[in-house]
Amino acid sequence: MPTTQANDRVELVFSLFDADGNGVLESADFDLMGKRVIAAVPEAGDKAKSKMLDAFRRYWETLVRELDANGDGRISSEEFTAIVLDPQRFDATVDEFADALAAMGDPDGDGFVERPHFTALMTAIGFQRPNIDALFDAFVPVDGGRIPVSTWADGIRDYYRPEKAGIPGDHLTAGTAR
Repeated sequence: MPTTQANDRVELVFSLFDADGNGVLESADFDLMGKRVIAAVPEAGDKAKSKMLDAFRRYWETLVRELDANGDGRISSEEFTAIVLDPQRFDATVDEFADALAAMGDPDGDGFVERPHFTALMTAIGFQRPNIDALFDAFVPVDGGRIPVSTWADGIRDYYRPEKAGIPGDHLTAGTAR
């Protein structure tokens, strides 16, 4: 059974991925979000940018394949919650997305995400600055404000786990108005 925190996290992600604000997710939302995210770290390499765009595409393709029974190319909030909180149906997609997003934050390839890159990427997705800062700090930065790429990727994976509560990702929903 999903925790209240998991439902809050997924509700927030749905609202952010609904890039045009029409109340449903469509392919264009994921294209727009992908472009925003890769533009947030211009110094990221072409390979990282390509993987990020591919991850957004596969995220969308998984949603459509799993949920769009009537073929209208639209996913409601209720449909979205049903799949992303079902690890058996969505784990591979989350893994790809987590790895791609975390890698975008490490353009120099040193294995760490610096706060400015983290902030730029999370802002591009649409999270609020105080929540972004709280999340970064919850990951316990090292070496002058850096977090390991693997720490962020694992944090993204935890964000989509229905049984998780009290995780760093819960900072993203604190005080948000949806």
